[in-house]
Amino acid sequence: MKVLNKLFKFEERGTKLTTELLGGLITFIAMIYILPLNASILSYMGMNRDGVFVATAIVSGVISIFMGLYGNFPIVLSAGMGVNAYLAYVIYAALRSWQAALIVMFLAGVIFLLLTLTPIRVKIINAIPNDIKLIIGAGLGAFIAFVGLKNSGVIAMDTETFVTLGDLSKPEVILSVIAILVVMCLMFVPNKNIQRLAIPIGLVATVIIGIILHYAFFPENVLLPHYDTAAKWGGRGIEEVAFGIFKDGEFWTTALKNPSTYAFIFSLIFVNLTDTTATLLAVGRGAGIVDEKGNLIGGKKVVLADAVGAAVCAPIGTSTVTSFAESTVAVELGAKTGLVAVTAGLLFLLSAFIYPLFSIFNSPAVLSAALVCVGASMFVGNLKDINWNDRIVGFTAFLTVVLVLLTYSISDGLGFGLIFYCLAMLVSKRGKEISPMLYGLAGLYIVYFVIKTIVG
Repeated sequence: MKVLNKLFKFEERGTKLTTELLGGLITFIAMIYILPLNASILSYMGMNRDGVFVATAIVSGVISIFMGLYGNFPIVLSAGMGVNAYLAYVIYAALRSWQAALIVMFLAGVIFLLLTLTPIRVKIINAIPNDIKLIIGAGLGAFIAFVGLKNSGVIAMDTETFVTLGDLSKPEVILSVIAILVVMCLMFVPNKNIQRLAIPIGLVATVIIGIILHYAFFPENVLLPHYDTAAKWGGRGIEEVAFGIFKDGEFWTTALKNPSTYAFIFSLIFVNLTDTTATLLAVGRGAGIVDEKGNLIGGKKVVLADAVGAAVCAPIGTSTVTSFAESTVAVELGAKTGLVAVTAGLLFLLSAFIYPLFSIFNSPAVLSAALVCVGASMFVGNLKDINWNDRIVGFTAFLTVVLVLLTYSISDGLGFGLIFYCLAMLVSKRGKEISPMLYGLAGLYIVYFVIKTIVG
């Protein structure tokens, strides 16, 4: 106890060992859905599902432990929702190679780490108006939800209207709709503990409902995969994905010669800057480790731990890990130290060896419910705080979110939104309210669109 108290400062922060351990356990339970979900999403690119699961569990465990020991914050990290969907459904679609897609993420992670080691990261964050940060989060949330609806069949392609309502007579679509409604309804029950665990509870409920529907009404349709006997125990499968980006120089050529790569890198860095900062501050306030100016106490250690996670994921074979908002679950229980992250991290490492137990969650219905509900939470949580009294901000939000969806690209939607925002502020004679760095970011996007148009 003396060693732990000295390491994590229980007495100084007004907490105790049992609270921290319980906080770590509950946070892990609240986040465990991300492991099979991330494996399902990245397997769309042709990656080995078992390997991605193991890689995600290992990186989540190691970086969370690093955060706990080095930063001493109750912040748990794992594969970020949104970034993984962006990687699988946008970057991969442009490069057609999972290795090349991970190279893009690796380059963005390295640059993000370098920015963190200098004052530049803070300057960029300060240069972005708060409303623009909120718009970025809302656009990302809308994109995630749209991907979930599309992949589940709830939304289908139409030759005349481009998209339309899917075929509700299909059992798998019915289950997806039920799953989405179950998880969303759980988010609004009076019991806050159930609200916090709405996604994992809802996903388990979806599995149970799917099994009942299968045996009672649709025996000819396998609504949910049963226990996968081919899945590997003991952490095997990681050899299929680890260090894949270094196995052939052709992957690097594919990534570097595509002009879209550089817009992807910029977008990934941009999202990481805003998303992780918001999570860190939110958790920090709840834990009482934010000073009167809103700055994290010991914040340099925290952002460094976060940035290291962004840099090491792609080589191991998974998407970027980020600080999870679910960490607030532990904080609301009274936890305030890094032992939360260490406890959850050890549980993540353990889960790397028992992938077959999670194989039943590899279902389009489960995947869609998580994507739609996480996306909706991000969309609503960010959009509600935007200053709608400022018409320029309102129009920027509209253009950004709509174009993110209609172009199926966070990069393009964000680019058009930033360019419009800067132009609108200039013509309204409010240009001095924008920092030169934001004009520079908008200029980079103009260059990107020009190059993209010329190269095709």
